[in-house]
Amino acid sequence: MDSSISSEELHHSGHEHTHDEEGNKMFGFIVFLLSETFIFLGFFTGYIVYKTTIPDWLPPGVSGLEVQDPAINTVVLVSSSLVIYLAERALLRHNLMQFRQFLLLSIAMGTYFLVGQAIEWSHLSFGFTTGVFGGMFYLLTGFHGLHVLTGILLQIIVFGRSFIPGNYDTGHFGVNATSLFWHFVDVIWIVLFVLIYIWQ
Repeated sequence: MDSSISSEELHHSGHEHTHDEEGNKMFGFIVFLLSETFIFLGFFTGYIVYKTTIPDWLPPGVSGLEVQDPAINTVVLVSSSLVIYLAERALLRHNLMQFRQFLLLSIAMGTYFLVGQAIEWSHLSFGFTTGVFGGMFYLLTGFHGLHVLTGILLQIIVFGRSFIPGNYDTGHFGVNATSLFWHFVDVIWIVLFVLIYIWQ
């Protein structure tokens, strides 16, 4: 009986090992995102409790927040989820050029959002220590902004790795995880936008 293993069997075994490894990595990444979700849920709960129990919620002299520019930033950020999805699809088709183009567009949209948020902060008449509202506003938007910055850096890394020959021929865990993180960031911002800007 021939006990030798064919190259086809070795390839199949290696493919299964890679598939299982990527599955384990993605599971761990999803657990990480769940832990981040609970952190944000804690912040959201605190914000709602404070807003519904503190009589003078807004800082003195502040009747509400300007909504138009944050709404534009929201549209840009949420739309970038579609763009990074298209980047994923392009990679599945092994179209690296299109993948890079969509990824650069997503990075640009995320950067636009961060710059818009920085401009908004610079024009606000209250600071981090201006009452509970000021503290919660900067904590929530700042913590989310940190996640946006992280997502942009991850996309830059993924973009750079696309120039390594054969790097994305088999397995796209880094791309899939980055895309999932970006969708998470967008969903969190939708909740934040409703809480902070719509429900005033």
